[in-house]
Amino acid sequence: MSKKRILVAVMNWGLGHATRSIPVVNALQNAHYEPILASDGDALQLLKKEFPELTHLELPGYNIQYAKKGWLLNWKIIAQTSHIRKTIAAEREKTSEIIKDYEIEGIISDNRFGVYSDELKTNVFITHQIHVLSGITTLLSTYINRQHLKNFDQIWIPDYASSERNLSGKLSHVKDLPEQCQYIGALSRFEKRALETKYKYLLLLSGPEPQRSLLEEKLLECFSNTNDSILLVRAVISEEKQLSSSNPNLHIRNYLFGRELEEAINSSETIVARSGYTTLMDLAKLEKRAFFIPTPGQEEQEYLAKRLERQGIAPFCTQNQFSLEKLKEVENYTGLSNFGDGRVLRDLFAFFESE
Repeated sequence: MSKKRILVAVMNWGLGHATRSIPVVNALQNAHYEPILASDGDALQLLKKEFPELTHLELPGYNIQYAKKGWLLNWKIIAQTSHIRKTIAAEREKTSEIIKDYEIEGIISDNRFGVYSDELKTNVFITHQIHVLSGITTLLSTYINRQHLKNFDQIWIPDYASSERNLSGKLSHVKDLPEQCQYIGALSRFEKRALETKYKYLLLLSGPEPQRSLLEEKLLECFSNTNDSILLVRAVISEEKQLSSSNPNLHIRNYLFGRELEEAINSSETIVARSGYTTLMDLAKLEKRAFFIPTPGQEEQEYLAKRLERQGIAPFCTQNQFSLEKLKEVENYTGLSNFGDGRVLRDLFAFFESE
């Protein structure tokens, strides 16, 4: 009996969407489905490294350009609206081709609005953003988001339903939650393990350029003379452009995947990272102390970082304000905690048997 093929399409916006899709793909395989993976850029490269045995397809790239100055970010994205709409249309056309060529019977789209089909009744969208924060354009961006969500039969929110114990706050806990939404619990490919502490700080970079490089420069400068053992993971999916440091205590890797990254986080005392949602899910699963540096101008990350600070979980500062002195604040916070397991993914997959 042939396996049902499920198209798993992932947004290439940093690596967070790709990494949180890993447990979904694993669960599909364990439930005897055949995942067909689709993305572009670094996200596609990551999926190829994690699942070399699966089929990988390239989707049209959004190639969103970030501003160097955070306050210009939303306007920069607004200026790319026409390009984004064309990319969504190109996604729809490519999706139709993939469905025919690979006999797809279900779709799981992580934040790719154009990856759905009217011919199927099994279109799933994964998002933690029902309410989209974008400054003065929040009402407009939320409205546009809701219109796109109507094209999907189910919306899986990677968070917990509890109004008190959750990770996303007002991003997904809204009064007018669309009826096709369901909370599925946090998605993380990691497991907490008791390992000997190897690094004082793990510097975990992520996100689009140029802000990834700007933070990297800042961190390299701050940690250039440290006596503590530091690991910097650059999130550059390349064997080239290897960096080295004259400080023997500062270890640099372009990227880490799977078990290696899990071990690095488990064996680090404190994580310094962006406050991206996937990072929050991973660090909560591993119950880690953290210091967050939101991507400048990215309202969602700024909101999440402020929320964690207000709850006494983790401190944060802006990129320009960061210094080694600020890391001392971590001792005054509890660190992230694991809220427990969510929905069993295998049970969610029963949706693909409904047709």
